[in-house]
Amino acid sequence: MRGAGDTVRGMNTRREILKALTAAGSAAALTVPAWGQASTPHTKDWDWLSGNWDVWHRRLKERLAGSDDWAEFAGRSSFWHTLGGLGNVDDNLLYLPGGEYRGLSIRAFDPATGNWSIWWVDGRQAGKLDPPVVGGFKNDEGVFYGKDTYKGIPVVVRFRWHEVRSKRPHWDQGFSTDNGKTWEINWRNYFTRTSASATTQPVRAASGVPERDDWQFLAGSWQVQNRRLKQRLVGSKQWEEFPSTLRNWPVLGGFGNVGDNVFSASAGTHKGMSIRTYDESARIWRSWWLDGRDPANITPSLSGRFDDGIGLLTGDDLQDGKPVKVRSRWSDITATSARWEQAMSADGGASWETNWTAELTRAAT
Repeated sequence: MRGAGDTVRGMNTRREILKALTAAGSAAALTVPAWGQASTPHTKDWDWLSGNWDVWHRRLKERLAGSDDWAEFAGRSSFWHTLGGLGNVDDNLLYLPGGEYRGLSIRAFDPATGNWSIWWVDGRQAGKLDPPVVGGFKNDEGVFYGKDTYKGIPVVVRFRWHEVRSKRPHWDQGFSTDNGKTWEINWRNYFTRTSASATTQPVRAASGVPERDDWQFLAGSWQVQNRRLKQRLVGSKQWEEFPSTLRNWPVLGGFGNVGDNVFSASAGTHKGMSIRTYDESARIWRSWWLDGRDPANITPSLSGRFDDGIGLLTGDDLQDGKPVKVRSRWSDITATSARWEQAMSADGGASWETNWTAELTRAAT
């Protein structure tokens, strides 16, 4: 929750962060624990945060300025699990003195490192993800570290959760400009549960942005039939077919949505999360993918918009280590069905290979 006016520039994966911290001699200074040793399954690490919450915020008005002038304001938060418990999301509404804004946390656990990563999306700058903080829990305390910049100043960022199984868990954010030797705590949150089950935060009234409703069709539960090329960009004609499920939630007051996917492919069941946000400054949608088999990384975003009922988003990525363009297309949208397809181009968009199609049918409620 870096906040308004923050300049974000940093490393994209937790492995890069931990590698950088170690290279700088700061892993020991920051006392990053070995979180992989847990007495309970990591799918339960965040169970205490499930549901809806009222949140009381106390935040420094000026950071890294020796200030002790704090702003206090209210907020709301809704939390739910994804990736079978190895991922989760919370959707936040903050009532700042200068006006409300929204934010989104995305979390995923990496069994390879024994750590959680937490990404933050500021709804006022929804075209990007903040660099993640990385860590985990020991007993009822959680600590997470990352590297970032604030107004051009390199900082180490620390998130801490305290008394997480109490009636009022609380959180703080700290910045360090000396590699973790000293910290300035600049934000504190105190949580009071209002409901054991999460419901999405209320949609902003009369925003004047019709694109807010572009993804309204996708909210809810779906059964999906997939058809996917076994090999991509090699001229293959071998396809595999398999089912999947999708559960999609609106977030950021309708200016974003998150999808939780479970694929029952021939090679085994796997999971993934889609994250979409509306970039109001560019008037386009951005879409990221987090593969549950590689939870340390979120793919580069695709971007685009809906025209005449068809959504088209494109971007750059890698396929087998080689740069490719990726195209995602939504079409044939009704109240109970939709079609999605993915194509890739290895020649800069001159030609495209469709390598994945999905037919969605709304699940019975």
